[in-house]
Amino acid sequence: MKKGLAFLLAFLLFLQSEAQQTINGSFIHDNVLRSYILYVPAGYSGANPVPLILNYHGFTNTAQNQLDRSDMRPIADTAGFLVVHPQGTLFNGNTHWNVGGWTLGSTADDIGFTLALIDSLSGDYNIDQSRVYSIGFSNGGFFSFELACKAGERIAAIASVGGSMTPQTLNNCNPSHYTPMLQFHGTADNTVPYNGAGFSRPINTILDYWVEFNEADTPAQVIPIPDIDSMDGSTADHIVYSNSANGAEVEHFRLNGDGHNWPGSSGNMDIDASVEIWKFLSRYMLDSLGQPPPASLKFESETSLNVYPNPARNNIILDVDGSRLFDRIEIISAKGERFILRRDESGTIDISDLPQGIYLISSQIAETTHFKRFIKK
Repeated sequence: MKKGLAFLLAFLLFLQSEAQQTINGSFIHDNVLRSYILYVPAGYSGANPVPLILNYHGFTNTAQNQLDRSDMRPIADTAGFLVVHPQGTLFNGNTHWNVGGWTLGSTADDIGFTLALIDSLSGDYNIDQSRVYSIGFSNGGFFSFELACKAGERIAAIASVGGSMTPQTLNNCNPSHYTPMLQFHGTADNTVPYNGAGFSRPINTILDYWVEFNEADTPAQVIPIPDIDSMDGSTADHIVYSNSANGAEVEHFRLNGDGHNWPGSSGNMDIDASVEIWKFLSRYMLDSLGQPPPASLKFESETSLNVYPNPARNNIILDVDGSRLFDRIEIISAKGERFILRRDESGTIDISDLPQGIYLISSQIAETTHFKRFIKK
């Protein structure tokens, strides 16, 4: 009998270790008690590193609100990632995330809190540091952009639902790497208007920024989503900007006629934002995204310089209007590294020793400099 009870107890303890957990945690940061709700998925053992999603609530909301609204627990159980719901502090009596602009005057060090939270969780759990992502609703979406602009070295990719960028965030954005970005937004959103307001930039302006930064192709591919629920008063289009640098895609779900909602939970029911977010984020790892070229060269207009073949594996040839007589040839990597190259008598340049990636070639003829991007396979 005692052996049977002992076995049953051991079995129950084993099941508990394999079951999901919802943990309320807190620690002191910047002399303020900061809290969060962590969801540990079923099957987590710590044997292998797992992704982490930071999931930020909206203005006046709470971590519990966001957990309930987005409810990524079933997805986490299947995909095996951790999801943490940080709690914002009070600003003029309302919970918030400090994003400048309309939160001007807030003293909350939310970026510092986020970095400390990642470090704290990494001390307790086996987290894959190349697969840490930020998502959020409304003010939480604004803050995910803030993290991409100011703490991108820890964040691989972001998703925003009903959020945007403040003018201050957009004007001072300095991402440290090509950043995959997914945006959900209702065209009838009266809280964060689709066409912008004094406190937020228009969604098309936000998309234009990240499309240009990530060097994605335009125009976008527009894919209508089947109108599964004709009673929700909304339809959806999936807008995809492809062929971005290092694969850092920019995508947008335009929710036609929808308001300030989390699709699949409220408002548009033709898509499930939580499912689509994981499908998007799961494609990216921080280590593979690469840093953009220096800002002074990043958006330089490409000239009549020809590079072929492009992409190339071992050798390339350059010419400008048929001429191959260059005074200087320089290649700049995505990390800003510069390589001075020499050509043999046939005009062939050996690139076999260059790592794979996207490069910018700067070539000079007399006093004219020509630019062109090419891909090393």
